[in-house]
Amino acid sequence: MTRPTEVDMFCDIWHAQAEKTIALMERLPADQYDFRPDPGGRSLGELAWHLSEIDACLTFGIAEGRFSFADEPPDLKRPREIALLAPGYRKVHEAALARVRALPGDAMTRSATFFDGRVLPMREILWGQLLYHLIHHRGQLVLLCRQAGGVPPGMFGPNREEMQAMMKQMEGGSS
Repeated sequence: MTRPTEVDMFCDIWHAQAEKTIALMERLPADQYDFRPDPGGRSLGELAWHLSEIDACLTFGIAEGRFSFADEPPDLKRPREIALLAPGYRKVHEAALARVRALPGDAMTRSATFFDGRVLPMREILWGQLLYHLIHHRGQLVLLCRQAGGVPPGMFGPNREEMQAMMKQMEGGSS
């Protein structure tokens, strides 16, 4: 039995987080694609799709060995309906995951010049610029979902509604 590599561990954690992202996208209010509480910020639909852009653009850059805003990863046209966001993200994520799984064994020790000109190790690009960036924006999407009248699922534990249901079930089970 071989020990998992850091790329394997990253992919497992990242994919688990992607599943949570899909669950959130599936709970976005269907009629609130253009909801935008900040006129200068992204709409609900735009922010949701930005999570796809993170997966696609960063893994495309890693696979190509360069990071350029001029590059256009495949399947990155933003859907204009809430119902299409989760399936679209799933497709983009699966392709991104395949790109990372195909990296050579020493990938985490290699470096690349990032979009902003900094030379970063792949480890920082994958963990910091991709995964933590994804989680950061997903947190924003949770808040936008609430503001738009939706009920997002709990990401790292139950949300308010899930907790209330658990408490009610526990009360009913103890009588």
